[in-house]
Amino acid sequence: MAPILVLGTHNIKKRREIEEILGDLGLTLQDLSLYPNAPDVVEDGDTFEANARKKATETAKAVGHWTLGEDSGLVVPALGGRPGVYSARYAGKQGDDAANNQKLLAELAPFPPEKREAYYVCTAALADPAGQIHAVVEGRCYGRIVSDYRGGGGFGYDPLFLVPEYHQTFGELSSRVKHALSHRGRALLQLRPALRMLFG
Repeated sequence: MAPILVLGTHNIKKRREIEEILGDLGLTLQDLSLYPNAPDVVEDGDTFEANARKKATETAKAVGHWTLGEDSGLVVPALGGRPGVYSARYAGKQGDDAANNQKLLAELAPFPPEKREAYYVCTAALADPAGQIHAVVEGRCYGRIVSDYRGGGGFGYDPLFLVPEYHQTFGELSSRVKHALSHRGRALLQLRPALRMLFG
């Protein structure tokens, strides 16, 4: 039976994305929908790394499996780094992509295109069943926030996040290209050697 790696998320789109990136490693990737007793980890850290570590540790102890805890978000320097660690709940409600995007566009409305630079961050932490952290990785992807929605792919801020070299947003790029460029793809690429070593 393939080794189990639990992903510390209820987000189906995030799980599918991770499956596409790590699917060739022969692991059984499971999200928290299979673990009703898993804690709803409070992401109260002031950095992506703090939240990723907390998610990995608390979830691993509860489910008794190797766990990948991950925190990711959008950083806009012109907004003082917001939404940052509050990306998923920027407008108040957790996971309300439409409201988060509307708030971002409203706050950036006074800024010209050259001041709308942004980058995505993904920090992932790998914990053993006892909750000990074995690896922490970070990936970043730089781009710019456009003023109108482009493309129906991805999730979160993807339809607004333009990758200048490709002249397309994450919402427009194919999943293959997005995974090669994205913050999550870059973070998980760094994690592959550790996963291979641990799970053979």
